[in-house]
Amino acid sequence: MSVERVALAVDADGPGGALQRLDAAGAPLGGPQRLLDAAAAVRLVEDAPAAPRWVWRNARTYRRLLAAGVTVARCHDVELVEGLLVAADGRFGAPHGIAAAAARLAGREPAADPAPEEDPEADPDRPALFAAAPRDVDPDPLGTLVAVHAEQQRRLAAQDARFRLLATAESAGGIVAEEMRAAGLPWREDVHDRLLTTQLGPRPAGFARPARLVELNEEISIAFGREVNPDSPAEVIRAFGRAGHELESTRSWLIKRIDHPAVAPLLAYKELSRLHTANGWTWLRTWVKDGRFRPEYVVGGVVSGRWATRGGGALQIPRAVRGAVRADPGRRLVVADASQLEPRILAAMAGDAGLARAGGEDTDLYAALAEDLFDGDRARAKLALLSAMYGQTSGGAGVLLGTLRRRFPAAVQFVEDAARAGEEGRLVRSWLGRTSPAARPGDEIPAAARARGRFTRNFVVQATAAEWALVLLAELRSALRRAGNPAELVLFQHDEVLLHCPDEVAEDTAAAVRRAAATAGRRLFGDSPVRFPMDARVVDGYDEKEAGAVEEVLPA
Repeated sequence: MSVERVALAVDADGPGGALQRLDAAGAPLGGPQRLLDAAAAVRLVEDAPAAPRWVWRNARTYRRLLAAGVTVARCHDVELVEGLLVAADGRFGAPHGIAAAAARLAGREPAADPAPEEDPEADPDRPALFAAAPRDVDPDPLGTLVAVHAEQQRRLAAQDARFRLLATAESAGGIVAEEMRAAGLPWREDVHDRLLTTQLGPRPAGFARPARLVELNEEISIAFGREVNPDSPAEVIRAFGRAGHELESTRSWLIKRIDHPAVAPLLAYKELSRLHTANGWTWLRTWVKDGRFRPEYVVGGVVSGRWATRGGGALQIPRAVRGAVRADPGRRLVVADASQLEPRILAAMAGDAGLARAGGEDTDLYAALAEDLFDGDRARAKLALLSAMYGQTSGGAGVLLGTLRRRFPAAVQFVEDAARAGEEGRLVRSWLGRTSPAARPGDEIPAAARARGRFTRNFVVQATAAEWALVLLAELRSALRRAGNPAELVLFQHDEVLLHCPDEVAEDTAAAVRRAAATAGRRLFGDSPVRFPMDARVVDGYDEKEAGAVEEVLPA
């Protein structure tokens, strides 16, 4: 029987570990092997002609291997897969760490999952002063891993091929996330400082406001005729109330409706204050080290399967500081994002031939719909499609949705069926089988039922879009490895990827991204006519994907 999988458990307090060779069903082949150097053993196995699929508890194991300079081709991430299986059973959000999985296997009630910082594999060099509180230590981590994995293989065998693809892609996502963290996003600290200085003024001392915020505060106070603290929503609401404008909150879209001289400086203050707070000098000092920003990605961290991050806000890098993301000398960035991904996903899921034709290869889907249905008005076409996916029917959206329903009945019916399922308290699933949270007590109340219906209407599309992106990442990483292309994935957010590569392979890397996007579409939807074009550009700085550049703040 061939060795298709190898379970690996690394020691929490040293370089050693243990491995167990497995067959395809997860059954042990021979006995376990004790390792003095887990990374060296993995390197030897990975260099064999037919590298196996590594089975590990979670991607923190891979973090240890990467730190030792070892990469692997593929894996089965037990904790990520357990999360998918638990949700598929209608228990979304239930504990899905390996201890919880082992407890369920033994017929016990699982305890809550430990927090990420309590993971002994997270940082073996953590000083004792900052160590997490001790938890029960598994006396046989490899045996537990093998047993849980075998049970998962049994449960996966009962699922369809789509769900098994989801489990594989989710595990691959864990590999990509750790490799992006290790590589880091190239970040020019001097450029970031210049961008902040240009917009906020010189860096202030201590916790003082930057000069530009002080100026805007003065303008706001002059406009109101008295001192107003723009950081205090209560003060701002009272100030507008005295001027005859009642506000429920200080959200920008509400303030924009008001005709008052304080509006313009207040909106400018809010925008620059967000920049100073979220990505200012404190952020730069905290998160950028040695020219790299290394956030920790959380695969499937959002209910739809989209990723999240722990700290640093990597999924929300504002345009104001994107110019600091610049390729190293002799290297380029390849920036690629999918065009109108979610409407294309809807067309493929629903099998709506008309919507598929509207979004042909390299076609602006919204512009095509505008020409066909909305007298060339792209904004109205976009609103109509988003109304279908998000359930917006108020105002003019209802009329536009009616037009869309007549033209693309299959697509509209698909999301309306998902909404009805949610309203009735049923589970819905993405294309590959990611499962929505179960209804909660009180969801049968009409208002709550409608809200759940809006969620499930959007879930089936957003979750499938996240799956397409996962498969894209896996296909792209695999293609680059096969070609010996040294390009590194350094950023991923929803439907966008950023790679850092030597200049001589930049165009090849961009072509690989486009091919991976097409392959991801075929993996999910077979011979569907829907295309998933990806605009891949070779640039020097991340801001070059937008209008304008930062040459004026770069050193001569």
